[in-house]
Amino acid sequence: MEILREIIKGNRRAVAKLISLVEDDFTQAEVVLKQIYPYTGQALVIGITGPPGVGKSTITDRLTKSLRKKGKKVGIIAIDPTSPFTGGALLGDRIRMQDLSTDPEVFIRSMGTRGYLGGLSKATPATIKILDAMGKEIIFIETVGVGQAEVDVVKVSDIVILVTMSGMGDDIQIIKAGIMEIGDIFVVNKAEQEGSDRLVTEIEMMLDLKPEIKWRPPVIKSVAIKGAGIQELEEGIFRYINYLKGSGELEKKRRESTRKEIIDLLREKWGNLFNKYIEEDFLEDVITRVVRRVEDPYTVTNRISDILIKSYRLGEKI
Repeated sequence: MEILREIIKGNRRAVAKLISLVEDDFTQAEVVLKQIYPYTGQALVIGITGPPGVGKSTITDRLTKSLRKKGKKVGIIAIDPTSPFTGGALLGDRIRMQDLSTDPEVFIRSMGTRGYLGGLSKATPATIKILDAMGKEIIFIETVGVGQAEVDVVKVSDIVILVTMSGMGDDIQIIKAGIMEIGDIFVVNKAEQEGSDRLVTEIEMMLDLKPEIKWRPPVIKSVAIKGAGIQELEEGIFRYINYLKGSGELEKKRRESTRKEIIDLLREKWGNLFNKYIEEDFLEDVITRVVRRVEDPYTVTNRISDILIKSYRLGEKI
């Protein structure tokens, strides 16, 4: 398959074309994704998450430049809000990382959430595999910044960096349970601002409350726009990956990510089958029967599941 060969060779145009196909027609893209899968599994995937405006893009930019000096090949998936007019990404992150786009060993892709909750586009796991097969050694996923719903980033990342800053109202709201639980490394960015030391102390205190902690997440102060704290953050990343490999936790994390991906794909597949085989008139009749208490929703759900299986086998709508 020509596109497979081009992706493995690192052809940027072929990679961009396949990612677009993943976003627009996943069923068709699956043919190629199946072929590239044996060439994946080598890249380190780093999620960078946190509230909007804390400097996630700047940190991604600075880390990438530092890693490139060490010869690392880097991919960046920037999850942007979806444009209400075109349905595409607003491309804010690509604009902020313009100087990186000229580096042939850095591949940047902005992707719209397209209404997908959790801070990630549903095409993100497939795009990670494409960049992995392309030969990228480190892949950053910068999420859109939607607060505590952003915990979905943990599903696809080996490491999650949680970025925050002081001066965003009630600081404790930023670090409370939920998004707090997913951080492997914490960064208090814009550390020149008043209240940064207090925020670091609050995060450390919350970490003290976590029982039987295997890995103590470091809390790093940074002023990313000036490059301050980036070297310490990079060192923290590699300390954590060494811990994951040495403890066997990396394999466990990737196993759990695979489990979640398979479940998500199954749910989407069933949803597509429902839309394909269940006619609206049939569904309206079922809803009426449940509303009138002629049938219950549980029996109806089981019956529709049986109908879907039968319809799929026969290729007929109900």
